[in-house]
Formats: sequence, C-alpha cells, structure tokens
Amino acid sequence: MVFIGIALIVAAGIVLLISADAGSIVGLNQMQTAQLVPLLILLIVFASGLFARRHRASELVGGLMLWVGLFAVAMVTYAYRDELLGVVGRVAGELQPGMAVVDSAAGTATFRRGMSGHFEVNATINGHTTPMIFDTGASAVVLTIADARAAGVDLEGLRYVVPVQTANGQGMAARTRLDSIEVGGIVRRNLTAFVTEAGALETGLLGMTFLETLSRYSVTQNSLELVD
Repeated sequence: MVFIGIALIVAAGIVLLISADAGSIVGLNQMQTAQLVPLLILLIVFASGLFARRHRASELVGGLMLWVGLFAVAMVTYAYRDELLGVVGRVAGELQPGMAVVDSAAGTATFRRGMSGHFEVNATINGHTTPMIFDTGASAVVLTIADARAAGVDLEGLRYVVPVQTANGQGMAARTRLDSIEVGGIVRRNLTAFVTEAGALETGLLGMTFLETLSRYSVTQNSLELVD
C-alpha cells in the first residue's frame, strides 16, 4: 500500500508539471508525458511486489535496477515509436518484396528494391492481389492472362491486336478496363490496362496509366515512393 501511495504521489506530481505548462520532460511533450502516467503507476505497483516480503539488500537493488531499466526502455520505445515503425517497415520490405511501408497521413507508399534489381509491388486488382513490376517504360498497367482471369476480367471478349514489347520479345495484347486497382493503400478505379497473350509475360507491369494519376513518384538507389 505504501508503494501504491508513492505511485499516486509521483503521478500527481507529473500531472501538476503538465498542467503548469512545464514544457517537455525527458524529450516528451505534455501530451506524450500524460499518456505515460498510467504506465508509470503500473510499473511502480508491480515493483512494490519486490518489497512485499523481506529480501537481501543485493536482491532489492537488483530488482529495482531491473524495473528502472524496463521503464527506461518503455519510455525510449514510446518516444521513438515513429522511427522504430519505419525501421520495422524497412526490414519487412527486405524480407517480403512487394510489401509497402504505408504512411496514411502523408498518403505515401514506399517499396524496397528486390534482389532482382526491380521494384516489385503487390497490387490488388478487382480484389485479386498479385505481384507486379514498377515500369515507367510501360504505357499502361499490363496483366498476364492468368492474373486477368483471377481478377475477373472477361477474357472471351478480348481482342489481342495491340503489339507490345516484353522481356520475352514481341507480343500481342488486348485492351481492357479495370474496376479497381490498389497499390500500397492508393486506389484508382476504371483504369485502362492491357492483357497479354499466354506466355508473353511472366509478371504484370505497373505502368503509366496508374503512375500518371499519382501526385508524384520518386526512385532512389533502393527505394521507390508513390504519393497519392
């Protein structure tokens, strides 16, 4: 009970500092510090268990240092949560090519360059998710016939009369329209696309009919950023 009282006194002191417009505390602003008050109370209450029965002085000091360390880690993690989320996103991008690091507030989606040297992106077309290659040289979004079928495109009505240049050489493609395409949280509807003949393309291309609708896109050595 003594330590619960101490926890409440400490919390009350922090609240007074905040309400008195004391400015930042250990790098946190007033709102962030206020959000940490409940965590501080819980940590002190749990730490009080160290003193619920008699311990040797070394055990008490060791236990106290452990809780101080845990509290310090919690504060640092909270203070740098945005930076840590960015790091986690970059690691996930390396491990899972095509996965976007999305910043909803800024309207951006960032991708990491794959081991192949290309920027692979996961695109959801008419509800079907498929990997595609970012390609500014493609005049439109280009789908393989397998992906077009999975996305519900009516293949029977397609006419393969548009010549296209692919990695496998010259091929023919058919014009179609996509109900929707979503890449990294960026959604576009009623978009022109091409569907290639069977065997003409191994992976779909995220081309200019999608890219030209963006505010901007930028490429650095290992990073692709799309801006809604």
